[in-house]
Amino acid sequence: MKLFKSYSEKEVKRLMPLVEQINGLEGEMSKLSDNELRGKTDYFKNQLKEGKTLDDILPEAFAVVREASKRVLGLRHFDVQLIGGIILHQGRIAEMKTGEGKTLVATLPVYLNALEGKGVHVITVNDYLAKRDSEWMGKLYKYLGLTVGLVIAGMEPKEKQEAYNADVTYGTNNEFGFDYLRDNMVIYKDQLVQRGLNYAIVDEIDSILIDEARTPLIISGRANESSDLYKKADSFVRKLSAKVIVEEDVKDYAQAEDNENYDYIVDLKAKSASLTQKGIKKAEDAFNLENFNDLENSTLVHHVNQALRAHGIMKKDIDYIVKDGEVLIVDEFTGRIMYGRRYNNGLHQAIEAKEKVKIADESKTLATITFQNFFRMYDKLSGMTGTAMTEEAEFQEIYNLDVVEIPTNKPMVRDDQNDVIYKNENAKYRAIVENVKESHKKGQPVLIGTVSIEKSEKLSKLLKDAGISHEVLNAKYHEKEAEIVAQAGKYGAVTIATNMAGRGTDIMLGGNSEYLAKEEMRNKKVSPELIEEANTYYETDDQNILKAREQFNSLVQKYENEIKEEKEKVINAGGLKIIGTERHESRRIDNQLRGRSGRQGDIGESKFYIGLDDDLMKIFGGDTITKVYNTMGADENLPIDSRIISKAVENAQKKVEGRNFSIRKNVLKYDDVMNAQREIIYKQRRQVLDGENIHDNIINTIESVAEVIVGMFIEGEEQTINIESLNTEINNIFGIDMLDYIKENKDNTQNIIDELKKKALEIYAQKEEEIGSEQMRELERIVMLKVVDEKWMNHIDSMDELKNGIGLRAYGQKDPVVQYRLEGFDMFDEMVSDIKFDVTKILMHIREQEETKRHETVKITGAALEAIHSVDGGAKIGTDVDRTVRNDGPKVGRNDPCPCGSGKKYKNCCGRNQ
Repeated sequence: MKLFKSYSEKEVKRLMPLVEQINGLEGEMSKLSDNELRGKTDYFKNQLKEGKTLDDILPEAFAVVREASKRVLGLRHFDVQLIGGIILHQGRIAEMKTGEGKTLVATLPVYLNALEGKGVHVITVNDYLAKRDSEWMGKLYKYLGLTVGLVIAGMEPKEKQEAYNADVTYGTNNEFGFDYLRDNMVIYKDQLVQRGLNYAIVDEIDSILIDEARTPLIISGRANESSDLYKKADSFVRKLSAKVIVEEDVKDYAQAEDNENYDYIVDLKAKSASLTQKGIKKAEDAFNLENFNDLENSTLVHHVNQALRAHGIMKKDIDYIVKDGEVLIVDEFTGRIMYGRRYNNGLHQAIEAKEKVKIADESKTLATITFQNFFRMYDKLSGMTGTAMTEEAEFQEIYNLDVVEIPTNKPMVRDDQNDVIYKNENAKYRAIVENVKESHKKGQPVLIGTVSIEKSEKLSKLLKDAGISHEVLNAKYHEKEAEIVAQAGKYGAVTIATNMAGRGTDIMLGGNSEYLAKEEMRNKKVSPELIEEANTYYETDDQNILKAREQFNSLVQKYENEIKEEKEKVINAGGLKIIGTERHESRRIDNQLRGRSGRQGDIGESKFYIGLDDDLMKIFGGDTITKVYNTMGADENLPIDSRIISKAVENAQKKVEGRNFSIRKNVLKYDDVMNAQREIIYKQRRQVLDGENIHDNIINTIESVAEVIVGMFIEGEEQTINIESLNTEINNIFGIDMLDYIKENKDNTQNIIDELKKKALEIYAQKEEEIGSEQMRELERIVMLKVVDEKWMNHIDSMDELKNGIGLRAYGQKDPVVQYRLEGFDMFDEMVSDIKFDVTKILMHIREQEETKRHETVKITGAALEAIHSVDGGAKIGTDVDRTVRNDGPKVGRNDPCPCGSGKKYKNCCGRNQ
């Protein structure tokens, strides 16, 4: 007996009175007619208007959802599901084991929170699950009078607006994040698709907020074409000899000397590849250079470095696949293809050169945000998953979310066996095939989890050679994977799947009657629409739908009876067996694989097979395990089943999880700097889109620029004014000649500032008279949008460059993040100053014209992460200045003294607008 209850147990106990309250209303709800039950939605909305809170109406609202679910879906919420629903409503994470019905749990807080009319977002890991859940659970919401929207890639903006304006909106994390970024690039308010970020429930929250949090969302546009240079770098690297090491010991001088026998060194742990002195000499000969690392060769160095990474680190069929002449990234956690994603910084192009496919143009970042900062913008955030406790500290620290473990509806009886270790992969695979044979012989279904497409195909070949029929699920062909996974519990079924293939789909012992019924209807050539209608509850007089519904229900019943017998056979054979072919670097992913078996108290077993040459073992398990192995057994076919080794593996995983958490925290620290800046810029843009009168801002900007300009040309201790240069600059920015006035008042700076402000505002007022006030207000908005967008996009690139080089500051005993923050804010201030100068310059030179129309600074084409065409947009405003600046003289550094002789830095003088 446990003396002390865990935090989760205490929290669950605290919620039991609420659960009893909901249960107490069940009898009353069951007596209501359909119309009375539906009428509860309006009743709740009125209660909220009268001042009641969501917590006040929670018990009755949950009871309504439970009753509606029984009628519409044929599913009744268990008590543990009610607890999960309360936890989600409270803005926390509910950890619920696989098969406990997380999808149904979400309906409770979704309905309750949707009653406020501010919108609820249900976020899933892929389009398939978003679509499935919006249709499946959508029946319930529609029955109760709520509207449901679905957001997936490729939709028209108008369709997205409708989806976001619905009470409940389903979609993927990528699409919600990209829509946020795209909304902050539009030029008219009616182009916005999202409304406020009110409440989000994230399904598989660990996958979205942890696994994907290392990669920020990026929208990019085309930069210069540079495919020739990628080809040349690739051709050069192909001729080089590489040394691959796992973890270099710097104390080993012999090894360091040996490195010089190779052209480049690949470090798998650090994921780095770099030329040796010998390699650098070859580069100088190949490209006819005196010094490879000269500043002027930096572009070539960048291309060669990316070619080294492409050849040394990036592995085909593990990190990426080539399909239809395209390089597609494979998600290391799920084994899925990440369509639309591209490696940045030229690495993707280097891989394209390596694989000899068409090299896409390099892209320019137009907008970016991390998932951490995107999800922290929601007023309330919650989520559910089967495995969150291992990352509890991260959820708490980054998102301020606590994790509550919800008990299972029925006790867990799955047998989780010790890991077995083999000397190498071949021995391990032979043992797996033998084990599968034994289980297959007695009809026990087996699900085999692999970490990559390459491994799944290798194992499939071995099973084929052994005469074992099986299904393979990997990211190459995942369209039907949910249906295949649903049947992985059939008697005698053998299924190989990359880690998370079919995630979100229950594996039922004996098979899934609904999937089998749909399959038979498809074979009978019933239209997909009719199959969907047959599976949807609502009152209808349509004879075709009624007939299809009758057919569907009778098929489900037929298969239910068959499955009952088959389920008994599967239980007698031992239930679903899970075989892990190697440990993943995250314990969570292993637990997810185990969790596919043993749902709802089912019998089952799980076992992991490990080879000493597995990636995790090579990099982090290291010599300790090899030594233990060598002392325990010599024959490579002899396995070792040892708690000591299992513990060592777990410690290796903890080490990696800690390292990955540090990486994500680091990404976030840098993005926090950008986030503060992003919020300022996006807020300013939104004010312009909302049609706010920014005239006062413009007047302040003109006056501020007048003060700064005069201050720029005050020199020396005597505070003398460089008269000629100041007048030239005033003429350039304001179009005003003040030479005589400056000469007369050269000893009174304030007079010059006041006169400049007065003249500038007079000219501006005169322009407004000519153009008209209404048109002038719109022109102000147009100019502000255009300049802010241009400067912000360039600033993102500059900040990216700063981040790439900031690591060097660590050598000077300085914290790179602190330096990034300090320099980043300096750059931001400089950008704001540049915006003010450009806005003033354009508006002071504006002329009357017929058309006042906004144009995008950049044109987004295709998917969010694909290249975006950059167009020469901007309002069609007639101006008296040539906006193109040409510098035909010698190149001057931004911090160099200005060549005009003013004594100012170039960036604060003639280089200000360049």
